[in-house]
Amino acid sequence: MSGRCFLGIDTSNYKTSVALVDEDGEILANHQRFLTVKEGERGLRQSDAVFQHVNRLPEMMEQLFRKPGGFDGREIAAVSVSERPRPVEGSYMPVFMAGLAVARSTAAALGVPLYRVSHQEGHIEAVRHGTPLERSKRFISFHFSGGTTEAILVEEREAGTSYQIVGGSRDISYGQLLDRVGVALGMRFPCGAELDEIAMRGSGGSVFEAGEHTGDRDRGGIRSKDASEKSPENPETVRIPVIRSKDGWINLSGIETCCQRLIREGAETEALTRALFREITVSIGTMTQQIAEKYGVADFLYAGGVSSSQYVRTHLDTGTRRYFGAPELSADNAVGVALSGGKYYAAEACQRNTTE
Repeated sequence: MSGRCFLGIDTSNYKTSVALVDEDGEILANHQRFLTVKEGERGLRQSDAVFQHVNRLPEMMEQLFRKPGGFDGREIAAVSVSERPRPVEGSYMPVFMAGLAVARSTAAALGVPLYRVSHQEGHIEAVRHGTPLERSKRFISFHFSGGTTEAILVEEREAGTSYQIVGGSRDISYGQLLDRVGVALGMRFPCGAELDEIAMRGSGGSVFEAGEHTGDRDRGGIRSKDASEKSPENPETVRIPVIRSKDGWINLSGIETCCQRLIREGAETEALTRALFREITVSIGTMTQQIAEKYGVADFLYAGGVSSSQYVRTHLDTGTRRYFGAPELSADNAVGVALSGGKYYAAEACQRNTTE
């Protein structure tokens, strides 16, 4: 290995992650491990998650530094870490302190700069990298993860990058909805990937029909076949509520309550799962269209674990330019954190050269 590289560390509620990228943005290492959640539970307490990170990070760092080819850390030009959930004042979660402690120690031992970013910025950067939006000055990024469903207006300014929340869920997130339904169906947390696989079975082509209007089910020019409608690919009858969007904002607790009731009543898993994914996907399309019109933005990025859903990627219809990242970079990872560190390092180097 030759040239500079950048180390990233992320300790979320779902995974312990470390990554290494070079100065051209090539991913040299991307190590991730899910936190262990007991069967039947819907997540971890912060103290339990921190304990697991503290125990796993040393092993993962040893794995990184023992990379074949003689890598010993001398090529690392900077260390970056996610220290909070979102890039807003007051954003805090104890789970990120485990990664911060290791990142500070590593940067100090290597004598290199430490850059602190948010978990959300890491998600956006990981998916943005390698797309036409990499150099865009203004776009919308959706962040769909275990605890977040937000639409963020990203604007590059002279003073730096600004992040403004312009839509999303007002209560629980898509990830929480899927995990709660999945656990109730007997699946292990996190449940998104397993539910997505079920939803894709026999889903066929798109279930969205552009331009059809059917009274109160018309949502921004995209119509979702009601989950109660019978069709060749969905012969079962399962009715769940419409996820309504107003000005890019939705509520999801009602549909979760309905799904929990249907599960108790013995609803068929595959039919319920497809119906749920249909509603989620339609609501994403509707939010996208409403926000595009309100803010005059045509470019949309989809980040976070839920955006790795094959069902969503296959069936989403927005009428805008939309960009997804590789599935492994959509879920929690440290690649975006490492890339952010590389950008900060390059910007500071450029500033030094300008003033000299």
